[in-house]
Amino acid sequence: MALFEKKDEDMDVPVTRGDKLNTVIGKDSVFTGKLEVVGTLRIDGRVHGEINVSDTISIGGTGEVEASVKTKNAVISGTVRGDIHATDKTELQAKSVIYGDIVTKSLAIEQGAVFQGHCNMGEIKDSPPPLKSGMSSSSPKETSSSVENKK
Repeated sequence: MALFEKKDEDMDVPVTRGDKLNTVIGKDSVFTGKLEVVGTLRIDGRVHGEINVSDTISIGGTGEVEASVKTKNAVISGTVRGDIHATDKTELQAKSVIYGDIVTKSLAIEQGAVFQGHCNMGEIKDSPPPLKSGMSSSSPKETSSSVENKK
């Protein structure tokens, strides 16, 4: 079963298969605040604030987002300044620019995409995994010879 069904000829981001595209922020539109969408969201304009989408967010090539994003799937061709938390899949298309951290189960990055931040993939847990035995989480211990050399 493919995640994407078809491409709209006027859009460079595919329409998802599950829900139909039901909310669009157009190219010349600006939204500031908390945006909550049940279904899918397409952004070709500018959004500042916080975005929560139950299914898929698609940020087109002209889309500019300065917000924290929580969604199931994210398909990005535009610019995002903020963290992205996608419970299923995140796709950074060739012309996308992302400044922020990504938490997702699956990540696809096309050649040409720009991503500056950290990424956590897979089943995310609240605490980091335990260290292997013999390793310490503190900084390396100084040996007696390294302490003597500093004197």
